[in-house]
Amino acid sequence: MEETDVKSAQDRIPEIIRILRETYPDSRTALDFETPLQILVATMLAAQCTDERVNRITPALFGKYKSAEDFAKASRAELEAEIRPAGFFRNKAKSIIGAARKIVADFGGRVPDSIGELITLPGVARKTANIVLSSGYGKAEGIAVDTHVRRLSGRLGLSRETDPEKIEKDLLRFVPREDWLDFNYILVNHGRAVCRARKPLCPECRVRRLCPSAGSWTSGGKAGGSSKRG
Repeated sequence: MEETDVKSAQDRIPEIIRILRETYPDSRTALDFETPLQILVATMLAAQCTDERVNRITPALFGKYKSAEDFAKASRAELEAEIRPAGFFRNKAKSIIGAARKIVADFGGRVPDSIGELITLPGVARKTANIVLSSGYGKAEGIAVDTHVRRLSGRLGLSRETDPEKIEKDLLRFVPREDWLDFNYILVNHGRAVCRARKPLCPECRVRRLCPSAGSWTSGGKAGGSSKRG
């Protein structure tokens, strides 16, 4: 990212965060969970699947599998059938069982609470690890970059990158550390409610004056630059 872009983002980000916090005061993950293990499994299931669909699957799933040991001993065929509505069920079942076995073998059955340890689990990359840390442990070691954060980071001029890890590096440079914990969630809420993928509702957007893409969208065409990648 060019230095001029970083300075511009640094100037705007405090006000963007303030406004979005006021707009979405109860921002949190939309996934239903009670334990770090449950948010880990739910987040893995949510890959390329809606949170609403995952929330329909997990009550029965968590009623049957109550611990990492339970998932580690699960029949892969049975687990595949139970999570089939989430899509990509074969790969997801393999990753969930593999992650559970490693949690049992290497971490005493407890989901680890550091990003370095979490990303050693099968099927867990930085996005999932950040969500587990923020939602499951109230810890922030980074910022989860999902589809919404990727799109809004481009439109708001916070990053010119397309790779999630590079976007995260840009965000970590100027988003205050005290805001890392729920930065993902306020952007996700704004992305769902207003800054939608196909047709953002710019006239209704409370951060429009701070968004370099708003004018292009409201003039009838798609925003230029990084916002095209949303």
